[in-house]
Amino acid sequence: MTPGSTPGAPGVVVVTGVSRYLGAHVAARLAADPRIERVIGVDAPEAGAEFSDLLDRVERIHVDAGSLGGVLADLDVDAVVHLALVSAPDPQLGGRSGMKDQNVIGTMQLLAACQRAPRLRKLVVRSSTAAYGVSFRDPAVFTEETEPREVPRGGFGRDILDVEGYVRGFRRRRPDVTATVLRFAPFIGSTADTTLTRYFAQPFVPTVFGRDPRLQFLHFDDALEVLHRSIVEDHPGTYNVAGPGVLSLSQAIRRAGRVAVPVLEPGLSGAAALARSMGFGRYGLDQVDLFVHGRVVDTTRLEQEYGFTPRSTAAAFDDFIRAHHGGVVVTRGQLAAAEQLVLDGIRQVRDAVRERSS
Repeated sequence: MTPGSTPGAPGVVVVTGVSRYLGAHVAARLAADPRIERVIGVDAPEAGAEFSDLLDRVERIHVDAGSLGGVLADLDVDAVVHLALVSAPDPQLGGRSGMKDQNVIGTMQLLAACQRAPRLRKLVVRSSTAAYGVSFRDPAVFTEETEPREVPRGGFGRDILDVEGYVRGFRRRRPDVTATVLRFAPFIGSTADTTLTRYFAQPFVPTVFGRDPRLQFLHFDDALEVLHRSIVEDHPGTYNVAGPGVLSLSQAIRRAGRVAVPVLEPGLSGAAALARSMGFGRYGLDQVDLFVHGRVVDTTRLEQEYGFTPRSTAAAFDDFIRAHHGGVVVTRGQLAAAEQLVLDGIRQVRDAVRERSS
């Protein structure tokens, strides 16, 4: 038994967001655990069936968040794992407004349902190190007690602050429930498909001129391990979850065998738009600020409480590189677009120098 754990896994576990990559893998892993009687995956009525093969041992329910209270009560749920958060605006969800509805309103409705579930004894909520925001006044390393110096510019960071605020209120109302909040660093690894992995999979990676932020990553398999332990063991509290050590952005780009394309900070949004047009994913202010300032968190509390240390940031990133080696082919159009981006960046730098000297 690890530090802080108690014997006995929950009988009935509900996992939200099983139509997404993380939720599907967590639900499948819990369903394979003989200590758990039932795993029920909950999603919105319009959710797709992309991971149906993975979820063959998971009972799936499609219900809107407003009707979830009756479902939790009828199922005699022992534990809820809330993973139905989106980290970037999705046009299919209605852009930023739909993202906020799912993250903030969806969490509020879920917690209201949890409050009315009489048998519930465990709640695990996915959070993010984006809760700390980013600014020039930030400390070198964030602990769980560090308050953000500024409200995050990005929508996901602001949503995370709201989500954690609702969880604090839930803890006060239901002190009998073990509530665990996991602040995950950005996921990476051989199987992860995220905004970050798509960023480093580009042949030409936009960076901020004069900035080389320190970054931490979390291997996707280690995220699954921490989530699993949070359900079958008792670990109340809030935890930073990240791989030990750091990589600078320039080190990560060199390890990935990519080419850095430096632009001035105001131009990074343009670079992100170019990346979108090249088919490499969506980028928002949360990602832009991360690539300007970086973020490093302390994981001592996690290691002591769980008796588990994720693989290092460098090891997690190397696993991603091995899986994606040679997987990107640069077309002529992409090369021309990247060359134009470099030229535009050079012009921006020259114009900025002229303005300062005039």
